[in-house]
Amino acid sequence: MRTVYSFLLLAALLFTAAPAQAQFGKLLKQASDKADAVLSGNNPLSEDEIGKGLKEALNQGVEKAVTSLSAVDGYYASPYKILLPEEAQTVIEKLAMVPGFGNLEQDLTERVNKAAELAAAKAGPIFVDAITGLTITDAMNLLLGEQDAATRYLESSTSAPLANEFQPIIRNSLDEVNANELWNKAVTAYNKLPFVKKTNPELDAYVTERALDGLFGLVEVKETELRENPALRNTDLLKRVFARQDD
Repeated sequence: MRTVYSFLLLAALLFTAAPAQAQFGKLLKQASDKADAVLSGNNPLSEDEIGKGLKEALNQGVEKAVTSLSAVDGYYASPYKILLPEEAQTVIEKLAMVPGFGNLEQDLTERVNKAAELAAAKAGPIFVDAITGLTITDAMNLLLGEQDAATRYLESSTSAPLANEFQPIIRNSLDEVNANELWNKAVTAYNKLPFVKKTNPELDAYVTERALDGLFGLVEVKETELRENPALRNTDLLKRVFARQDD
């Protein structure tokens, strides 16, 4: 408890933006009361239980997000549907009357989202590694933090490794659904048109970025649901940990 209490005192010192001494004192007391409520009371939680509870919650949220987005039309039929990049719209407009490219936008959009769905299935282990690495201090901070604190932690700790792992998968997935072939043909035809600005035929970096945006977006939704809806806390440990958050 001493470690967590000291951490929260330090957090209050570092992150308060109000210069007024009275407000600082109020924030400090809130941090102290929150730590006491979590680690004491009629049904006290150990630091180890808090860590396990947060990891369990994160694992559930990640699993649901990955399962949802990696399903058939998981991206395409969801709020996280990946739209084509701006330069693609220019290509589509110019090629609208060229034989063989009349349905380019819909066809390419479907293939891009299918590639993201195939890649999303590979994201789970990277998230699990980050969750396993959570310290007690991390867990306590996330429990008492903002509604999206856990998602922001995952985003900061997994964005780089996810991008590194995701992009080759996206590239292979785009090949698998023939999206790269279709895009390269379209761009090649477009670049042959007179008086147009040449465009880049590579899609993988763009699709990777949009796919990760969607993945973190859905993880955030799952985190918020778990924080706000006690009915979703389906284990005793989750109920106990998040009951302290609700205090």
